[in-house]
Amino acid sequence: MGRVRRALASDHLAGWGFVAPSVVLIAIFGLYPIISGFVLSLQRAGLLTPTREFVGLHNYASIMHDPRAIEAAKHAVFYTAAFVPISVLGALMIAVALNRKIRFIKFYRLAVFIPVVTSTIATGIMFLWVFDKNYGLANYLLGKVGLGPFGFFESVSGALPSLVAMTVWGWLGFDVIVYLAALQGIPYELMEAAAIDGASSGSVFRTITWPLLGPATLLLVVWSSISALQLFDEVYFVTNGGPLGATNMPVFYVFVLAFRQGIGYPLAGYAAAIAYVLFVAILLLTLVQFWMGRRVVHYSA
Repeated sequence: MGRVRRALASDHLAGWGFVAPSVVLIAIFGLYPIISGFVLSLQRAGLLTPTREFVGLHNYASIMHDPRAIEAAKHAVFYTAAFVPISVLGALMIAVALNRKIRFIKFYRLAVFIPVVTSTIATGIMFLWVFDKNYGLANYLLGKVGLGPFGFFESVSGALPSLVAMTVWGWLGFDVIVYLAALQGIPYELMEAAAIDGASSGSVFRTITWPLLGPATLLLVVWSSISALQLFDEVYFVTNGGPLGATNMPVFYVFVLAFRQGIGYPLAGYAAAIAYVLFVAILLLTLVQFWMGRRVVHYSA
């Protein structure tokens, strides 16, 4: 009995008591859908079909023969390869510019962050106006130099790059804030010592600032890559996967299969298989990025 009383009075048990509600919620709304989704990926079933036939790995094998799935994968690779370096390097340059003491600096930092807290719907509406072929500001300015008009979201070749531009604008502020925090955490003594030794500003950035920004850069590259491969909201609202499938992305394709075509037809299991293939791809990419980052990123004590 004494051991039971000590266990009931221990901080360990109290801690588990505090986190128990969160653990239960995660198990119900996190683990259960993950497990049930994997089971669904092994079946030939729709969301509302009464019978579910077990087909093993057939759904996974079918992905390699699905031209729309391959098309979505190619679009995801292109989008990620464009979005990640543009957003990370652009944020670095803006953060360096904002890491100084000038008038209205707080206003400038706030202005950069505002797009992050703006809803995706509002951002999409704004870019639909800006990129409108007939009345958009972008075509108006291009017309002043004899270019255009271009149908940015209406063009097969221009829709995906336009999505890149829109999402970079929407998420650039988050990367800037992370880089600003990292820049302000660099010891001033290092900069001062380098300046005393006669190092130029470029040399200081290359040998001191950039290496010390390694952890922040790794974080943003990993986060941006995961976000890019899971792009959905902007595609769903702005382009709906068009024109002619030019912005068909993996998550949007899963949505179409499961919730549009898979209501009355047995396609939900196939959609779940694609979702799990995407999960494995993101996991492997993240592990590779951390493995490479461990070789070049150094954390200060």
